Amino acid sequence: MTKECTLAEKILTGMRSILGDDSVNLHEPSFLGNESRYVEECLRSTNVASEGQFVSQFESMLAEYTGAQHVIAVSSGTAALHVALLLVGVSRDDEVLVPDLSFIATANSVAYCSAIPHFVDVEEEHCGIRVPKLQEYLESCSTQEDGVCVNRQTGRRIKAIIPMHAFGHPVDMDSLLEVAEKFSLDVVEDAAEALGSFYKGRHAGTLGHVGVLSFNGNKIITTGGGGALLTDDPELAANARHITRTAKLPHRWEYIHDQVGYNYRLPNLNAAIGVAQMEKLPLFLDRKRSLFAAYAKVIAPIQGVKLICESQDCRSNYWLQTLILDQDFQHERDSILSTTNDAGFVTRPAWQSLSRSKPFRASPSMKDMQSVDLVNRLINLPSSSFLG
Repeated sequence: MTKECTLAEKILTGMRSILGDDSVNLHEPSFLGNESRYVEECLRSTNVASEGQFVSQFESMLAEYTGAQHVIAVSSGTAALHVALLLVGVSRDDEVLVPDLSFIATANSVAYCSAIPHFVDVEEEHCGIRVPKLQEYLESCSTQEDGVCVNRQTGRRIKAIIPMHAFGHPVDMDSLLEVAEKFSLDVVEDAAEALGSFYKGRHAGTLGHVGVLSFNGNKIITTGGGGALLTDDPELAANARHITRTAKLPHRWEYIHDQVGYNYRLPNLNAAIGVAQMEKLPLFLDRKRSLFAAYAKVIAPIQGVKLICESQDCRSNYWLQTLILDQDFQHERDSILSTTNDAGFVTRPAWQSLSRSKPFRASPSMKDMQSVDLVNRLINLPSSSFLG
């Protein structure tokens, strides 16, 4: 009598049919082009620090690809988020609406401004902010005072909202922007995971007041560590460039700083890698889509699980291929993680619910958020572009 395979075994069999039998990490960078050549060129120039031709070239390539009028390269995606919030005027004791399902950097960046993250729910389809529930929530918990959104319970200003495009899947930005306008909220797009993702033909990170990208080692392209701010506002761009360069005023030799600034500049050496990576971005994106199609084919017949796919009118970069378990099968999550990792395939759960993380348990949040349940049903699969 044939033994019935468990859900974990079925998923593992499907993964092996795509990945083979060798160990595979969750996400690794691919260096297929001019990385070594450009790094050598940078080293020969001795201009390895914060100003140089590769920084300017990298920013120009990002601007051309995303359609943003201004791009400012910085040292990390978290630094970009911090500066983006400062640019839109977030200050001490403000509240900023943050999706409960996100990497902790999204909430940390709010805390860096001495502000308070206010957690809101996400939806299952793309793991982004659940906009209809957000609108109902703001109608019940906030009031408008002279064009300012105020939390009725805390009396604090709700200044901004950070839609995060989880795993590369764009949020419903049209609906979110309508809510933001209605409640006088500035929009900072966390597109750290979404280089190469588009919402109705517009690149993620270019629909709000300012957006951010990340080039950490696990992102779709990498500079080793790095990030960028995207904006069409020339004044915001000029201010961003100023404060990320320690707020130093131009002078031939004097060190004059006119405000508190940050040493958030992206080194030229890192940008050299970024230029080479941008040259291969179309290839990486094509391979990501091929990998998604392969996973989708083997996952589709398996009961109790599905693969998150791009929403209508969106084009995802499929940064991390992501399984979502049906609610009746969420108890299988740890078994799947254990079985796949034991077999040498590095899979990972989603992040901890931010409202339940130790640093932010006292922060305000919606009640009865489905995000708390959703984090127990998500599993990221090996997603390196060379797997495609």
